[in-house]
Order: sequence, then C-alpha cells, then structure tokens
Amino acid sequence: MCGIVGLLVKNPALKSRLGELMVPMLIGMTERGPDSAGLAVFTDPLAEGERKISLYSGLTEEGEDFNWLGLAHELKQHLGVEARIAPQGNHAILTVGIAPEPVKRWIKEHHPKLHILSTGRAIDLYKDIGTPTEVSNRYDFKHLTGTHLVGHTRMATESAVTPDRAHPFTAGEDFCLVHNGSLSNPYGVRRMLEPRGIKFETDNDTEAACRFLEWRLREGDDLETALQKGFEELDGFYTFLMGTPDKLALIRDPFACKPAVVAETDDYVAIASEFRSLAHLPDIKNAKVFEPAPEEMYVWTA
Repeated sequence: MCGIVGLLVKNPALKSRLGELMVPMLIGMTERGPDSAGLAVFTDPLAEGERKISLYSGLTEEGEDFNWLGLAHELKQHLGVEARIAPQGNHAILTVGIAPEPVKRWIKEHHPKLHILSTGRAIDLYKDIGTPTEVSNRYDFKHLTGTHLVGHTRMATESAVTPDRAHPFTAGEDFCLVHNGSLSNPYGVRRMLEPRGIKFETDNDTEAACRFLEWRLREGDDLETALQKGFEELDGFYTFLMGTPDKLALIRDPFACKPAVVAETDDYVAIASEFRSLAHLPDIKNAKVFEPAPEEMYVWTA
C-alpha cells in the first residue's frame, strides 16, 4: 500500500503556492506510506542547451555535508564545464550548459556513491527515507514553485526501504512515474528492455513500468499511445501517475483495485489516493470530484 498525490495549477497565480498546497496532500498519505517519500516538481524549462541534474548525497560518507561547491569546481577542472549548484541538505540541483551524458558519466566514475535522481530542462526531483513530514521538512517542500508535481509515500512490499527505491522513478529526461500497487511481470519487462540497451538501477517493479513507458516515448509514441501499450504489456494491479514537462497523466489497471480520486476546478487539478489529501484545497467544495475509471487515460496539460 502506497499513497500518490499530484497537483497541476491552471491559474498562474498559484505557481508560487504549489509546494504550500502540496505538503498537506503528501502528509495526508502518511498512513499509506511511512517508509519513504518523494516528489518531482516541474518548473519553467531551461534554455534548450541547458540541463538540470538532481543529485542525492545521502549514500556518501559525507552525507548532507557533501562538498557540492567542490563538485562544481571538479567539473570545471576536468570537463571544462561551468556548473551552477543549488544545495539543500543531502540534495542538490546541478545545472550545466552542455549535454548531460558526459557529466553523468564523470559523476558515476568519480563519485559512485552520489546518486543521480533525474535529468531534464524542467524536472527537479527529491526523495528520501523517512515519513512524509520528515522528508517535506528536510527539503523545504512548502516553498517549491512550479506548474505541476507528482508525489508519493511508500510502504515497501517488494523491495528494500532505500532512497533509490523510493518514488518517483525517472527515465530519460523530464519523465517520472509514481505507482500504487504491484506488477506481476516486471522481470519479463526487464528481459524485453535490457537487450535494447536499457539499464536498470534497482529491483523495484515500478522502475520496469517507468522505463517501459519512457522507452515508448523515445521510440516516437505520443503519451497516449505509450499508455495504451502499457495497458497491453504491464500486468498487475496499479495506479500510475506520471509527469512530463507539460502534462500530468493518470491510469488505473483494468480492475481498478488501487484507489484514486481527482478534484478539478478552474484553478487546478489535484489527484490523491484518498480524498482526505484533497480536503484542504481552495474551493474544494465546488470542485468536480470523481473516481477515475479502470483502463482509461486521464491527461491534463499545464
């Protein structure tokens, strides 16, 4: 059992309140997921030639005392890369003006315990072990701004409680997925993707779904086509909530065993596993509130 939350603001005036509105949603899912928590927030995209890389230092010897400014200096010294770094405890957002792959390869080679969480022009990703309240406070979620976000609280059932197995999962650039449920064929999906050069970092079943759907997007599918192929290939009980630079997407399996509720107004779309995480939102009494149907796609544009 896990908790999912999502929030997309239609009213630009609410962009500055995105984190403030989201934190009670995430904390409201504590009983569904006390082991770890995380979220991906989408901001206005960087220029085409720039990329953000979200990094986690909690597995290094230094932990939250990791020398982030030293990392930026090393990148300039060894790769000639001018990098901006924005640290927050054992997390930092590294911004570079070149393609991200050489930078990520160098980090993995020289700082193997530094975990790369996400890459893209719009996405910032935070996840860690601890209760939703602890993780929210640790990374100051209430002050996050942006257009939309995807959040998750985890109760581990099929893999260890570690930061890398917390949600959201990412693949490629500017794509993330959170999951409530369990897949019955994640290793079949892995066997299909690994010969295509797609590498896995954990044994979590959610990673298989994330990498499958992102692979379909890279192969040229639009989001709706990729989700339809997900219905055909991913077996199990699931509610998936996904984020891209300009969209939130929600699907449930054909049996709709895992709960979800949506509240929509002229100002926002909010999604959670249970209504209690939506009850504090502005004008919720006048929102259109509904339960998503099984094997249907719900896609909202920021």
